[in-house]
Amino acid sequence: MLRIGEGWDIHKLVQGAPLKIGGITVPSAKGESAHSDGDVLLHAIIDAIFGAFADGDIGSHFPDTDPSYKDCNSMVLLYKTLALHPFVLANLDCTILLQEPKLQPFILSIRQKLATALKVPTSSISVKAKTAEHIGAVGAGDAIIAKAVILLESK
Repeated sequence: MLRIGEGWDIHKLVQGAPLKIGGITVPSAKGESAHSDGDVLLHAIIDAIFGAFADGDIGSHFPDTDPSYKDCNSMVLLYKTLALHPFVLANLDCTILLQEPKLQPFILSIRQKLATALKVPTSSISVKAKTAEHIGAVGAGDAIIAKAVILLESK
């Protein structure tokens, strides 16, 4: 059975925190403020997976009220999600909205990291980066947003 899921996440950016995107640490003066490591892209992907299976969202499975997820590596959350819902990935399409830094130099590394985690070729993973043209919280450099759409076949 083919399933499609959509997910998105937003995090405030703060001085001195690491900027984690798709399991990669991107050099930046600002990073995500979050209960876990704040990897906005992995959070969007996890939500897309849960959405494809009509099984809630990241907050219902890994609540920020649970101290065991404090500063948790979001890749661990992705692996826990994959264990709950086995599937074969057909395609993953992601968009990151971030004013700065520019993400183009990191896109291939992010795609490769995701492909390894999801056990698919890099050609099955699309990651795009957009600025917000200095509009709103993202444009002011105060927030980061990630969106993900996943097409999978349940096992």
